[in-house]
Amino acid sequence: MDLPIANARMYAVAPAAEASWQALLAHIAEEADVSLRYVPYPAPQPLEALWARPDLGAVFMCGYPIALRLADVVPLAAPIPAAAWAGRRAVYRSDLIVRADAPYRRLEDTFEGRLGWTVEHSHSGFNALRHHLLRHRRSGRPQLYRQVVGHLVTARRILDAVVAGEIDVGPLDAYWHMLLRHHRPELVAAIRVLESTDLAPAPAFVAAASLPAAAAARLRASFAAAQQRPWFAALAAPLCLAGFAAVDHDSYAPTLAWDREAKAAGYAEPA
Repeated sequence: MDLPIANARMYAVAPAAEASWQALLAHIAEEADVSLRYVPYPAPQPLEALWARPDLGAVFMCGYPIALRLADVVPLAAPIPAAAWAGRRAVYRSDLIVRADAPYRRLEDTFEGRLGWTVEHSHSGFNALRHHLLRHRRSGRPQLYRQVVGHLVTARRILDAVVAGEIDVGPLDAYWHMLLRHHRPELVAAIRVLESTDLAPAPAFVAAASLPAAAAARLRASFAAAQQRPWFAALAAPLCLAGFAAVDHDSYAPTLAWDREAKAAGYAEPA
């Protein structure tokens, strides 16, 4: 029988980052006494297909689809970004980006322009953006943008669309953005952040529900203890990582609250 798989696709922003994730996950698995095999899963392969696999051992998954129960998974642990805005908590946000040479100084300056989003089940690329924009809607202005380009799927596609002038503003997962700025600064040199959304629970490493409960518990404990291990610092530095926090399905309830609020206001999609 094949071993359960590990994968860090969501935050494998460059080969060096993926190599660090792979090494870190190997240490986590060894200390948990759970054998995992790292399986690369590069874009544009759909994340939904990855999350639906029955052999997940430790794979990154966005918190919103965890809360929506789009796959039968058990959350294990979420990363604590090494960023002041995270406050040593397993949280993240979305950076609303524009071209560096764009005339916009406030988010409101982009209204009536072109907005982009990734995919409906993404928190950073859809749900957080919609929640942030909701406060700007008025009865006489239910739609903020003259054009909306949806289904861009990935954060990288949002970045490229902004740089190319295909959209005026779009959301980037702030942890992904931080990692890309660390590993590939030339790719983000042409953008700047106008605003960032409210904090929300960070994506988690998850296991398939079929993984034995004892193995999942050991993995969860190993993630939580990782920052105390001698091997952690060298691997954490290129991952802009301060540690991990144990999480469960209830950890992601805030994403559903944001979803309900937007739908109750008749704002099903960012617009």
